[in-house]
Amino acid sequence: MSTSHLRVEKGHAGPEELAAVTAVLLARATAAPAAPGPAADAPRPAWARPERAAGFLAPHSWH
Repeated sequence: MSTSHLRVEKGHAGPEELAAVTAVLLARATAAPAAPGPAADAPRPAWARPERAAGFLAPHSWH
């Protein structure tokens, strides 16, 4: 039973390469999430009628 958390699927990674990958993954995991942009806070237009929207759009439709 292996206790390692990383596994090299193809090729041979040295200790320095594994340390670099681990550092990048830890830095990304501890980074603060990005703030939502202005598009997420944009108000819905008054003319939009959500009750008239189709409940299902077929994958082959043009809409």
